[in-house]
Amino acid sequence: MAKKSVVSEAQEIQLAIELIQLGARLQLLESEVSLSRERLLKLYKELKGVSPPKGMLPFSTDWFLTWQPNIHSSLFINIHKFLVEHAGASGVEAVMKAYKLYLEQMPPEPGEEPMLSLTRAWTLVRFFSGKMLELAPCGKCQGKFVVNCMDLNGSYVCGLCHMPSRAGKTKKAKADALLAA
Repeated sequence: MAKKSVVSEAQEIQLAIELIQLGARLQLLESEVSLSRERLLKLYKELKGVSPPKGMLPFSTDWFLTWQPNIHSSLFINIHKFLVEHAGASGVEAVMKAYKLYLEQMPPEPGEEPMLSLTRAWTLVRFFSGKMLELAPCGKCQGKFVVNCMDLNGSYVCGLCHMPSRAGKTKKAKADALLAA
């Protein structure tokens, strides 16, 4: 019996390590791993060399509905949905597998963070299970995109088919254009 708890603890430690390496915040770790907060803090500091970031987790669906985050969120949640429905994945393992596949498709620029963090991806899955967000097909391309459940989405057109007028006009894009000239 004692051996089983050792294996279980070892599995919990391995899960925590994988989550930390993927960029999990402490609140995500506390929700998904049964190790103590002190143990998670020590593990985080050991792996990252710094204390975990402080602050609240995202609690609004709004971020997932803005132009560029919506595209990334939609890609992730479609991967997640496929893994759950067709590959037998579930829980935090499904989130981790989907996130790794998302990063393969949307790798961040060197030195940059991914548009969608693991913590936001995990939060997105929770918003879907809480029926706050859902997928709606685009009326033009038929791709499925993240939308608010309370909106009327009958004639939804995605941000790829109907880009906002300011899309891509960020300070970084302007600075990159100046450097290239």
